[in-house]
Order: sequence, then C-alpha cells, then structure tokens
Amino acid sequence: MTGQETPEAVTHWLSLVAADAELSPYLIGVDRERLTAQVARALATGTDLPYLGWSEAEHRRAESYLRRRSFWEEVEDSYPGLLPERDAPLIEAALRRLTDGPDRPEKLALLSVLGGAYRRFGLRPEHQTIINGALRTTVPWQEVERAATEAGDGPAWWPLEVLDHDLACDGVAILTVRPWRRLPYQPGQAVPVCTPRRPGRWRWLCPANAPRPDGTVELHVRAVRRGAVSTSLVHQVRPKELLYLGPPTDTGLSLHGGDLLLIAGGTGLAPLRAIVEQVAAAPDGRHVTLVVGSRDVASLYDAITLDKLQQAHDWLTVVPAFSHDPLAEPGERGDALTVALDHLRGEQQIYVCGPPAMVAGSRLRLLAAGVPGERIHLPERIPWR
Repeated sequence: MTGQETPEAVTHWLSLVAADAELSPYLIGVDRERLTAQVARALATGTDLPYLGWSEAEHRRAESYLRRRSFWEEVEDSYPGLLPERDAPLIEAALRRLTDGPDRPEKLALLSVLGGAYRRFGLRPEHQTIINGALRTTVPWQEVERAATEAGDGPAWWPLEVLDHDLACDGVAILTVRPWRRLPYQPGQAVPVCTPRRPGRWRWLCPANAPRPDGTVELHVRAVRRGAVSTSLVHQVRPKELLYLGPPTDTGLSLHGGDLLLIAGGTGLAPLRAIVEQVAAAPDGRHVTLVVGSRDVASLYDAITLDKLQQAHDWLTVVPAFSHDPLAEPGERGDALTVALDHLRGEQQIYVCGPPAMVAGSRLRLLAAGVPGERIHLPERIPWR
C-alpha cells in the first residue's frame, strides 16, 4: 500500500469501527490523532493494531476491517459499476448499522435511506449474497426491499454543506445548510439526517422553514441523552462540514384549510414554524395562533425569528408558554397545551408537535376540550423523536 493510500485506509478503518456497535465504545476518549498515527504505522509495517481494551474476538474483527479489501472493491469485482465508489461507504455504514438492531425511530430512518439506495442503484436479489459477503454479515434484505417499494425515484440522499451553526440555547443548535441539489420537501415533513462523524447513524429532523429561493434549509436540533447524531450536530459539527439528508417523509403535519392553532414544545417548533412560513408565502385570510412552549425565557431558543414573523404578519399571533418560570405573565404560565386551550376558537385546525410525552397525551386532552378528531394533527406517521 502506498503512502498516499495509507491515510485513506486508516480513515476508512476508523469509520468502520465507529459504525460497529460493539467496537465504537472503545473510541470514546481516545486521542484520535495518536490512534490514527498508530494504525497507519501498523498498516505500513504489518504489525498488530494498538490495544484499546477490546476482547480477542473484537480485536480480530478490528483487524479484519483494516487488512481486507474495501467493501466497494469486493462488490465491484463481482458487479462492476453497481455502486459508485464515493457512495459505497455511506451504504456500507448504513447496512452495518441496520444489522446492529437500532431502535425503531433510527431503523425507520435507515430503511428510508436504504430503500432509496436500493431503488436508485438498481439493486436486485442476486446482488445480496455478494454484499453480505463483503460486509461479513447478513442484512435483513426483506425489510430493505419493502422500503424500496415505497421509495420514490429521486436520490437516496442529498449531500449538503453546513453554512451556519448557532448554539441557540443550552443543548439546542440551529443549523443552516445548503444541499448540493435542491431538496424537494414540503413544510411539516421530516428528513433523515446523517453526519460522517457518526457513520451509518441517521436521525429524523423536520426542516424549520418553507422552501427558499436559495435552497437553504434550517434544522433545529436538541442534544438528547445517548443520542449520537443529535449530540454531534449540537456540540461538534461546524460550518463547511458535510452532512447528508435522506428522502423527505410525511409525518401527518401537512397544511389543511381554515384557521390554525399550532402548539409547539421544544424543537417541535421546527415543522410548525415551517407551516407558518408556508402560509406567509400565500396568505389566504386565515388566522394562525402559534403557542411555543419552553421551561423559561432562556429556553425559548427561536424568539428573535418568531418576533420578526409576528411583526411582519398581522394574521399571526405568537404566544409563549413557560412551564417553570414564576415571572411569566398569567396567560403564559403552564405547559404549551394548557396555555393553548385558552386560544381554542371556532373551527381551527389543531397541530401539536413536541416531546413524546406531550404528543402522547395531547389527543385525549383536545378531544376532552371538544375538538373533533379530524381537526387534530399529530406527527404520528413516523416515531421521529
């Protein structure tokens, strides 16, 4: 292996180890620069990998990741031109993650992406044995094929550049990104998001804006406990980095006619703010009330943008709801749904988006308040939180 090829091989090895559910914990707290140099030396001299505390079986698997040919090379030998070389690492990492048994939200995001890739690259059952062999594992292909039947004809993912990263409040970041190709989404939809810092891991996020002329997309991300992707997006990702967005998926929050009462908790604000912008792009005389819940004033992370929207549109009323702020005005005290019930009017369409506990109890509370079930819209089609 040439000196020029060695850094690429080490980077590839690190991505495979990071995507391996059993090996990746051993990378926590490791000096990456020192480890990279040690692995490069092991590769160049044929010596053993540095000891990171893993078992003998885990060490053999890590060695196999380093010594064998790449996933793309093995597939290319049997089916030339089947997978583009630049896309193969993303496919490989996603397939490996799928075989690790991710939780349901992440699994659905993975299948959305892999179903699109299966369709996009013309994969067939006869390719599966070779791909399984290159991965040294067995992929649940029936699930991928089922997802492929539901996938559209567009790209499996959209590469994009991070233009801006704003730590809006403790644990919440606002990212402005620009896809290399325009992302064809509608307000209220969700997209799987992946960072190369966490290869193979995808998380659902909803764009916080209606489609813009310049194609940029705003993402609101809260770092959640044990959330590898969200933690990276909030605390590690910086401008000019590369991310990927998967195919847009309906959540049950598409715009309906009539006045709107939008009830947001935390970063559940994102799809509801996008709906506000959708109405602003084509005002039709409806009135929109947006109730935004947070613990206190400091946690109301998008306050400046919301204030600008309200000042620009006389049909929009923004109401903050503070659950843990004793200094809040009487009409602003309480959780978002409690405050929102004071703003029920006529034949409003009601949208709720926020933490799982908030969404789970909202339907019953709204039904008890007299809202017909057909006017209640929740993000139920995918468990994206």
